[in-house]
Amino acid sequence: MTKSRLEAFSDGVIAIIMTVMVLELKVPHGTDLAALAAVSPQFLTYLLSFVFIAIYWNNHHHLLHATERVNGVILWANMHLLFWLSLVPFVTAWMGENGSVPLPTAIYGVVLLMAAIAFTILVNAILALQGKNSVLGRAVGRDYKGKVSLVIYIAAIPLAFVHQTVAHVLFVVVALIWLAPDPRIESQISK
Repeated sequence: MTKSRLEAFSDGVIAIIMTVMVLELKVPHGTDLAALAAVSPQFLTYLLSFVFIAIYWNNHHHLLHATERVNGVILWANMHLLFWLSLVPFVTAWMGENGSVPLPTAIYGVVLLMAAIAFTILVNAILALQGKNSVLGRAVGRDYKGKVSLVIYIAAIPLAFVHQTVAHVLFVVVALIWLAPDPRIESQISK
């Protein structure tokens, strides 16, 4: 399989994930601001999840741009990532529907953690094929952002059972860490 086919398939799956998420948004029952406020937890959860999926799409695009070739291990690592991302609409709807309740918030964190782990596995699978001195290897380096994100997710999951707002804030912190485009790959490619 070519790199472009893997990227096209992944783009399609991610587009479907985003579509499913927006279709899960509930229309307010009423026409005033109070009706709109009643669905704000669902909308805010959707917004956070949309940002996360957009971040994964952006980073996946850059990752594959720096990838020279793919093999079976990379294909399965990519499917592993897509599996966890495909659960985002489910946990988004569950957490959004139930507000600040421990278990949905913790499971949301677990899915985000597993997606981050899956992305790390995908990066490592590509590096195993291309080498640490490849464009990607030089760009990723020690991947401090990735490691910090994993630690924050690991902290947020048990905190969901203590104080859900703290867990939500930690999820937002991870999104903010990654929201600024990561110039590492682009700078290595342009050299």
